[in-house]
Amino acid sequence: MQKLAGKTAVITGGNSGIGLAIAQRFVLEGAYVFIMGRRQEELNKAVSLIGHGIEAVQGDATNSADLERLFARVKSVRGKLDILVPNSGISEYAPLETISEAHFDRTFGLNARATLFTVQGAVPLMSEGGAIVLIGSIAGFIGSAGYTTYGASKAAVRAYSRTWTRELASKGIRVNTLSPGPIDTPMFDAVSDEVRKTLTDLIPLGRLGKVDEVAAAALFLASDESSFIAGSELCIDGGMAQV
Repeated sequence: MQKLAGKTAVITGGNSGIGLAIAQRFVLEGAYVFIMGRRQEELNKAVSLIGHGIEAVQGDATNSADLERLFARVKSVRGKLDILVPNSGISEYAPLETISEAHFDRTFGLNARATLFTVQGAVPLMSEGGAIVLIGSIAGFIGSAGYTTYGASKAAVRAYSRTWTRELASKGIRVNTLSPGPIDTPMFDAVSDEVRKTLTDLIPLGRLGKVDEVAAAALFLASDESSFIAGSELCIDGGMAQV
């Protein structure tokens, strides 16, 4: 039996990497999925890859008008929303002495501000049984040199899930955080073999994670199988930040 049969989901940043893997898994499990991303060409490729049960809305998660257009489309086509995954995010290396206002605003603008307003726009369409899966990172609670703003923005995401669990529980909406460690996405194609080995050596399981493994965890938090889990953080990191 499909775990998300009849459900409607929205995934921002759903056109590549982790977001695309989550979209694929949700459709496989019976959901109708809306993905949002800035690049129309990548959105088209994602829709073509998945083939059915998916619709793309081009837009920028940091733009309130684009978010309004996204949720208006969801309401028009499906009438409601069951699952939200605000996945759009950015990670840029910047040691403390090099951090600029533009870097800070760009990182917090997408990772923290856009997440907040994406959730705010989604909640009116959600009802009893709704699930919000925030995308955090183990960088939110471990010190990673050169990632001050990224780590702080992901710590904010973790704080959101705690506060919103208190605020949204009365509506029957669960909020949890999914926090990956190093995952083998296209972003790692530009990483040197030395950096890849350094990261791998820090992971007890001895390898980088796979996007499908993150998607499986997102499915768990989005489905009724996690019906008594709220305000929590599920780390997909091969033990890197746990032992």
